[in-house]
Amino acid sequence: MVSIPIALELAGYALGALGAVLVFFEFFQIPDYIEYDPDYNDYTIDISPMEVTEHTWIGRVGAFLVALAFALEFLAVLLAQSLG
Repeated sequence: MVSIPIALELAGYALGALGAVLVFFEFFQIPDYIEYDPDYNDYTIDISPMEVTEHTWIGRVGAFLVALAFALEFLAVLLAQSLG
């Protein structure tokens, strides 16, 4: 049986890894206001300030999971210190 602090630590590692992968995907997306034309090997930028979104839900969820992972790691260390 795994102790509670170790289980929290492992859950924090898993959430942190998943969150980091989601943030990685966020950084390598082409924004919706950039279009690539393969015929001319050229990019077109069409920016309307009201329509530009800088981050998608993938990045937001990933950042939240990374923050949650740090919180679980902190809770695991706190429990390990108080129990042991």
